[in-house]
Amino acid sequence: MHYTATCSLSLISKQRKLICLFIFILGVLQGCNSSPQGRYKIAEDSAPNYDYGEIKYTDVTPKYEPYNVWTSRPYQVLGQYYTPLITGKGYEAEGKASWYGQKFHGHKTANGETFDMFALSAAHKTLPLPSFVKVTNLANNEHTIVRVNDRGPFHDDRILDLSYGAAKKLGFHEHGVADIKIEVVHVSENGLVSVGKSEPTAPLVEAAPPVLLAQTPNSVPVAEASPTSEQANLPGLFVQVMAIQNEEKVKSLAVGLSNLLQVSTNTPKVANIYKLQLGPLANEQKAEKLIKELYKIGFDQAFAVEVSP
Repeated sequence: MHYTATCSLSLISKQRKLICLFIFILGVLQGCNSSPQGRYKIAEDSAPNYDYGEIKYTDVTPKYEPYNVWTSRPYQVLGQYYTPLITGKGYEAEGKASWYGQKFHGHKTANGETFDMFALSAAHKTLPLPSFVKVTNLANNEHTIVRVNDRGPFHDDRILDLSYGAAKKLGFHEHGVADIKIEVVHVSENGLVSVGKSEPTAPLVEAAPPVLLAQTPNSVPVAEASPTSEQANLPGLFVQVMAIQNEEKVKSLAVGLSNLLQVSTNTPKVANIYKLQLGPLANEQKAEKLIKELYKIGFDQAFAVEVSP
């Protein structure tokens, strides 16, 4: 009887262990089923779910960067094959853009960089990586330049996937998609710049030195316009980019800068010298902002000029 009781207790103990092991395995399986799949900690993408304050944007400055070979090979996603373009030069398109955010924040992009949902970046299916793209929200005409460093969006009805920050700057972060226009800002190895299908322009500056008036701290230097113009000048405040004899070069550069910076141009001729001026501008603050943008793309001798009627 003692032997039988011992066997019964042993059997009960084994049964309890098996039950505990079954419960443990079941819990693990349920945990696996309820957790996000793959390398992401969040199952569904979303905007930041915490107070991030004001986004301090770091402007993207287009420059020459060689394309990455490893992202130029054909690839397959969800049964669809994609062949990256050899160059982005001259590329323009209109369509719908979406955005991606918190789920992918801190993870690697297709380019091998770390995705920052507050940076001005984007994903495209076939543009070479990296590429610089001017994006315009067709609903409000807001525009910005982003750096394409990732692949996507893999939806037939979308042409670009913007970072959350870029979508917010363009004014559609509270919506899923927006109608946009994209134009590649292509910078060649020798410094020629083209925006979309516009002709390439050279960023080399041959500007005449400005005649500065009295200047106060934090103010924009303003030069006095020459009174001996052979062609009537438009009155107002302008930013002068250069002054050279080559009319064709000035006209071509005027088109390129107008497309890139979304500003009107003026090219008066003074004593056989063509001046490239951007404007007229509303105030000195606009001129100061424009000068800073010109500095970023190589026009470091730009200055403000007031043209009298």
